[in-house]
Amino acid sequence: MPQIYVSIGTNVARERNLEIALRELTSAFGPLTISPVYQSEAMGFQGDDFYNLVAGFYSDWSIAQLNQCFKAIERLSGRDHSAPKFSDRTLDIDLLNYGDQICETPVVLPREEILYHAFVLQPLNDIAPNWLHPVTQQSVALMWQNFAQKQRLNAIPDPIDMESYR
Repeated sequence: MPQIYVSIGTNVARERNLEIALRELTSAFGPLTISPVYQSEAMGFQGDDFYNLVAGFYSDWSIAQLNQCFKAIERLSGRDHSAPKFSDRTLDIDLLNYGDQICETPVVLPREEILYHAFVLQPLNDIAPNWLHPVTQQSVALMWQNFAQKQRLNAIPDPIDMESYR
C-alpha cells in the first residue's frame, strides 16, 4: 500500500476548514501523521494568511479515487472550484505523492510544489524527512536544508484539537 502525503491549506474560516479536512481524511483513511500548522502569507494575490500543513497516510485507493475524495472534502467546506487560481481558499487538499510513482495523469506526481513552496516542503520535512523524492532522488531533509526560503512561515500552536486525528 503506497504512502500518501497531502498538502492542506485554507485562508477562509481556517479552524473550521482544517477540522473538516482532518475529520474527513481520518474517516476515509484512519489515523493520520500530521505536521505542525504553519501560517503563511497569501502568494499571488492579496488575501488573509493561510494555515498550511501536511498529512500522511497509507491507501490502496487509486490516484483518481484519491483526487475525487479530496475534491468532495473541499466541496464540504464550500470551495468554489470555478474561482480564480490565485484567490482565497476555503480548503485546498493537494496530493503530493503516491508512493514513489512518477506520472503526468490524472495529476502530475510528485507534485511540483514540493520543490518550490516552503509551505509544502517545511511541513513535509517535519513528518517525512527521509522520504526520497522520486525525481530528484533527494531526501526531503536535504531538499529543505538546501531550500532558498523566499516565504515567511510561522509555526503556530495547534489551532484545533489535532490529537483526535492522529
